[in-house]
Amino acid sequence: MSILVDKDTTFLVQGITGREAVNLTRECLDYGSKIVGGVTPGRAGRDVYGVPVYDCVRDLVAKHGPVDGSVISVPPGFVRDAAFEAIENGVKLIVIVTENIPRREVAQMVELAGLRGARIIGPNCLGLITPGECKMGGIGGPAANTKQAYTRGPVGIMSRSGGMTTEIASTLTAAGLGQSTAVSIGGDAIIGTSYAELMPLFEADPETRAIAIYSEPGGRMEAELAEWVTTNHSRLPIVAFMAGRFMDEMQGMRFGHAGTIVEGKEDTTAAKIERMEAAGISVAERIEEIPKLIQKRLAEKR
Repeated sequence: MSILVDKDTTFLVQGITGREAVNLTRECLDYGSKIVGGVTPGRAGRDVYGVPVYDCVRDLVAKHGPVDGSVISVPPGFVRDAAFEAIENGVKLIVIVTENIPRREVAQMVELAGLRGARIIGPNCLGLITPGECKMGGIGGPAANTKQAYTRGPVGIMSRSGGMTTEIASTLTAAGLGQSTAVSIGGDAIIGTSYAELMPLFEADPETRAIAIYSEPGGRMEAELAEWVTTNHSRLPIVAFMAGRFMDEMQGMRFGHAGTIVEGKEDTTAAKIERMEAAGISVAERIEEIPKLIQKRLAEKR
């Protein structure tokens, strides 16, 4: 099994004729993902690598029937409308790769998704992948690279960094540990789905037996994760890598992602590490330590 996407998942690409969207469309098709159509207003009748283009999501759904997901790759000023359009046409999984979207508009999208029973991954993310079945977004890059980095197995991945999602997967694969599903959740201050919100999905997946996380300073996601793990007595051993330890003495500094800003003592890496370890989450000093720590935790469970 897996979470969120599998071999039967169908999705569309909004903004499909844009340069980045054209690339990710080709990469997803080469990997074997099922893209049923794309949307760019005014471009109906064209195609991108054989994928038909429509003027709006409504027209696409009328032609193809219900679609499971959408990858949104449009300029920041148009993302909210694109997300609203997808959600109101029954799309339940929205992956937003665009960055620099106003926070107020992201909050509005997340609220509407919650009201309609939909889920947003991102914004400012590379998407997600169930190895060997479906990738949705630019995660992993070209299909050949993706197949090399991601292999099927028992480890779920959650990461605020798109690139580090693949780095962790590649490190696990080299150690003989495949992945169930890997999710690039996005690096902005407001995102659609956090670590804690993904945990129940991994918890319910019998294939997933451990979790690897890439985390950064700033925000409350690690505190929420630690609380969820403790409250729900999670069966899954979790290993995390915390980047940006040098930022602990630089409160108010932003580094990398828009969401990576240390506003107080509780946002520092030291505080996050302490909180996670208190919840039973192992914290790796280096990325390459993650496989051994996961193997150790799995052996302890056995």
